[in-house]
Amino acid sequence: MRAFWFFTRSMAMNSGKVAIIGGGLSGLYTAYRLSRMNVDWVVIEARDRLGGRILSTPGPGPRHDLGPAWMWPDFQPRMAALVEELGLTAFDQYDEGAMLIERSLQESPKRVRGFVSGNTSVRIDGGVEQLIQALAQRLSPERIFLNSRISTVQSTPSGIALQTFDTHQALAELRFSQVISAIPLRLLAQDIVFEPMVDAQTRQGWMKTPTWMAPHAKYVALYDQAFWRDEGLSGMAQSHVGPLVEIHDASHPQGNGALFGFVGVPASARKQLDEASLLDACRQQLVRLFGAKAATPVAHYLKDWAADRLTATDADLQNVAGHTHTQPARPLQGDWSGQLIISGTEAAVEHQGYMEGALEAADWAMRYVR
Repeated sequence: MRAFWFFTRSMAMNSGKVAIIGGGLSGLYTAYRLSRMNVDWVVIEARDRLGGRILSTPGPGPRHDLGPAWMWPDFQPRMAALVEELGLTAFDQYDEGAMLIERSLQESPKRVRGFVSGNTSVRIDGGVEQLIQALAQRLSPERIFLNSRISTVQSTPSGIALQTFDTHQALAELRFSQVISAIPLRLLAQDIVFEPMVDAQTRQGWMKTPTWMAPHAKYVALYDQAFWRDEGLSGMAQSHVGPLVEIHDASHPQGNGALFGFVGVPASARKQLDEASLLDACRQQLVRLFGAKAATPVAHYLKDWAADRLTATDADLQNVAGHTHTQPARPLQGDWSGQLIISGTEAAVEHQGYMEGALEAADWAMRYVR
């Protein structure tokens, strides 16, 4: 306790501190970069874990992604370089064999030639959470505050003060020279009060920026083996019936079998369904597509990002399009010029919404750190 007291006191007295709001990929990568520059920082995360929208299935054994899963090294150089730098390995997404098209319940799924992407999609061995863990292992844990949801960002004569909804005393005593926000822009606009206020046009721009993945839900089913491959199937399927509209093989190269799919039921309709019923409907669909062996997964999981208060806002639930792009965030003017820096994947220019965008926005934010 004494060591922690000394840390908070020294943080309060020194200058040049950077507060990073959000412990997802963009926030952790920013902290990693600042550490290498010998710039003092803290990461403040509202959840009880790091990673944000990067999340894996629980339990021992191979982990499977409930959030983003793919990267494309051909045109995402930051992700490719970071994976190599952190000593992680990646493998190509399995796509050998035929894919299935389900048009209605009155006809059997149609087997068609498999789709091969022009740019190779790869996945991180052990799940994308490995990337989060590798970054966290290179950061000082005492500089990371979990369960700390920011309510107010206030500019004071002694520096920027942060307040949390649960009155985190250690954070309340700290003062910062700059704040980097790495959370979805709609959450930034909706949840945090700025003193002095951020101008209305800027806040409106934040509110118009959809949060990546926020309207969506993802289902993962684990099996003892990838039995569909024995039937010459890639594990890829598209359905006009649902509840899953798009399905892929999620197996690891030396692991057991796994399938994952995106739920096509709108977020508003999912509110009327209990999770057990939706899980069972997804499992039954896999039986229709891949046969009786799909009926008994070792385990299956559902992550509804629309129901995640720290991801989705009410405005996000109205957006059903996939890759929605809006005007990226720019340096703030007026009272917060040079003090508040906007980052996170929604603020990216070229790769908005992707993990590459999280790194791109962090690189952009680093240009303005004093």
